[in-house]
Amino acid sequence: MNNGRVIAVVPAHNEEAAIGGVVDEIRAYDASFDVVVIDDGSGDATAEVAAAHGAAVVRLPFNLGIGGAVQTGFRYAFEHGFELAVRVDGDGQHDPAQLGLLLGPILADEADIAIGSRFRETPGESESYRSSRTRRLGISILAWTVSLLVRRRITDPTSGFQAMNRKAIALFAADYPHDYPEVEAALMVHKHELRMTEVPVQMRERAAGQSSIGALASVYYMVKVMLALFIGLFRKNVTPLEEVHS
Repeated sequence: MNNGRVIAVVPAHNEEAAIGGVVDEIRAYDASFDVVVIDDGSGDATAEVAAAHGAAVVRLPFNLGIGGAVQTGFRYAFEHGFELAVRVDGDGQHDPAQLGLLLGPILADEADIAIGSRFRETPGESESYRSSRTRRLGISILAWTVSLLVRRRITDPTSGFQAMNRKAIALFAADYPHDYPEVEAALMVHKHELRMTEVPVQMRERAAGQSSIGALASVYYMVKVMLALFIGLFRKNVTPLEEVHS
């Protein structure tokens, strides 16, 4: 076991222009963090740049998609005995300087997983994140649906900026949704009775690359993710890896 050391899991696909800065920012926040970059079948120099900046790199032989890459990262964290993990996407949108906000509830044992929300305001502050009206509407519909299913208020169901303890690492290492991972993962956490909280954060524009969800695909995405959520209600719960190896 690693006695509470923290690992930063960084999924990346064709992010050679941003990944070096992401690794450097994580190290600038806390040089003691281990960093693993999951190179999701990139066709550029993402893996080489990440390694040059001091990150461990797991290279997937082909593109699995964000869900497969993230699960690989959590499997790495679990198998290397980490008690705490943070997820920071490789496109530069997440600000590692705010990792303390996410880790706070975990270290205080108030939650098993903390999620950075762009849309949850802190007292006395107005919402800082801006997106297109169509995208914001879609996120609002998803937030309302997920909130209904998990019976608590969720404001940012598509956020991948996360911190978690060993219990959540073990769950996500055993199974992580692949199609619409962040949205479905909220339901998965609820079904496994893990404690989840949202923390207000600010996010930046992507430093490089492009979103996997374009404007033309938004309606199609919404329909499919809604179906996936309701199918998820009837999925059999997985066994976290800690229980498999106990």
